[in-house]
Amino acid sequence: MSIESMCRAAKAASQTLAQVNSADKRRALLAMADNLWDEREDILAANAEDLHEGELKGLTPALLDRLMLNDKRLAGIVADLRQVADLPDPVGELFEEQTLPNGLQLSKLRVPLGVLGVIYEARPNVTVDVAGMALQSGNAAVLRGGSETIRSNRALHAAIRRGLQGSVVPADAIQLIEDTDRQLVMELLQMDDYISIIIPRGGAGLHDFCRKNSRIPVITGGIGICHLFVDASADLPRAVEVIRNAKIQRPTVCNALDTVLVHQAVAQQFIPALIERLAADGVTFRGDPRTCRLVADQYQSVLRPAGEQDFDTEWLSLILGIKIVDGLEEAVAHIAAHSTAHSDGILTADNENAASFVAQVDSAAVYVNASTRFTDGSQLGLGAEVAISTQRLHARGPLGLRELTTYKWVVRGDYHVRT
Repeated sequence: MSIESMCRAAKAASQTLAQVNSADKRRALLAMADNLWDEREDILAANAEDLHEGELKGLTPALLDRLMLNDKRLAGIVADLRQVADLPDPVGELFEEQTLPNGLQLSKLRVPLGVLGVIYEARPNVTVDVAGMALQSGNAAVLRGGSETIRSNRALHAAIRRGLQGSVVPADAIQLIEDTDRQLVMELLQMDDYISIIIPRGGAGLHDFCRKNSRIPVITGGIGICHLFVDASADLPRAVEVIRNAKIQRPTVCNALDTVLVHQAVAQQFIPALIERLAADGVTFRGDPRTCRLVADQYQSVLRPAGEQDFDTEWLSLILGIKIVDGLEEAVAHIAAHSTAHSDGILTADNENAASFVAQVDSAAVYVNASTRFTDGSQLGLGAEVAISTQRLHARGPLGLRELTTYKWVVRGDYHVRT
């Protein structure tokens, strides 16, 4: 099937799906979940082939970790899908209702975006996550995963379609581009007659390619160079534990911590304690000149001078940058210069400094005394998300069900005419 045929089928399915009620969507999602688990042997066998080929091709440990499925991870994916099925359906919500002085009754009605075009790399769980979120929000989706996950994605997509059989949700609502030819991504980006929005999930190169070549609006994000600033007033032992969580809890994801900024007033006390604690977890460090002068002799086995691009690197591994700053303003300036506007935070007991940091740092998620690892749809009460947006238009941060909708104005009158 050609890209245009797939997109046309998805759009037709989206028009049907937009009229499906909440109960029927829930039943369809639960049937999908059941069938994914029933077909787990086929799915895991396909994933094992992808992993084997990835190892032969020399994929990094971080990529192989993203690619890998096992019983536990697949059970988690199925559980997440069931959770999505139980989330409140945003479609059909009436809001901002009012009556004008002339008697016109106004409201906004929440409706699906239409068809999502999602391009992603090395994460087979995205196939299921997007399918579930799209259907629950009344959207169809055209999926294009990376070549390294093609067998896994085919098996997952087949299980999804079979799970939808017998439901009122059209199976054509979830399309998968199975051909790994990169030229097909360019074709997808031209399908503005059918696709409502493009959501890339991958590295900076993929996001840049979509921005430069798409005729369809693109939601960008998911690339996180994340910072935490340790203020002079911070509770230092607790700050170490927050930083440890942000760095090591899952280092291969976009909301993992990349750089710690330390107020010079507490650097001599704090940095050795931080290095001692995290080095035990296998973390190595890249320090600015002041940090290296302070502790290089003591920690030369795990600390080396930061290179020219190190503070502009999303590590996705157990590497952490450290920089000593003179105060809040220098910390904010560093974040403005090096952050990707994903997740940045301050650890402080000073409410004025916290407020100033929140006001000045222009990131999708700004934290006060918390780990950056909370930038996640389920953690922030959305239930799930299809991506993290770092742009300003339409939505920022985790894209949950409501963020996958738009609205139409509904105007009710009594045969009103404009004078």
